[in-house]
Amino acid sequence: MKKEDIKELIEFFNDMEMNHIKIKSGDFEVELEKFSDYCAPAKPAAQAPAPAPVNVVVNSEVKPAANSPKDSIKSPMVGTFYAAPSPGAAPFVKVGQRVRKGDVVGIIEAMKIMNEIEAEFDCQITEMLVSDGQPVEFGLPLFGVEKN
Repeated sequence: MKKEDIKELIEFFNDMEMNHIKIKSGDFEVELEKFSDYCAPAKPAAQAPAPAPVNVVVNSEVKPAANSPKDSIKSPMVGTFYAAPSPGAAPFVKVGQRVRKGDVVGIIEAMKIMNEIEAEFDCQITEMLVSDGQPVEFGLPLFGVEKN
């Protein structure tokens, strides 16, 4: 990462409602953590599944939306959600489609890096909860699902 990228990451991190982020790309690794009177350290979250060459671990305390489905595939990071691999391409998944653990269901762009989001379990997509190109936060449900 360049110095400008790290600076942008710090500014982005300061604006978010999270208190810990760790990004690893090849030999490069950066970990940011912030504390304050109102923001105690979060309990460690499991490492997000990301087959892309980037491993992202984000700790945060985010409450799910009141109308979110019981089972869902959630965003493992903050960024911009994309439903397809490129503009005009077919989406990774559609409502009604069955997916298996490890299948790519979308992409989240964070800090100019495209991170493939995988299903964490076998399931059927029952609803799409975010739009293509929509900004997402850590823990935000992306898809309503029925586990198999």
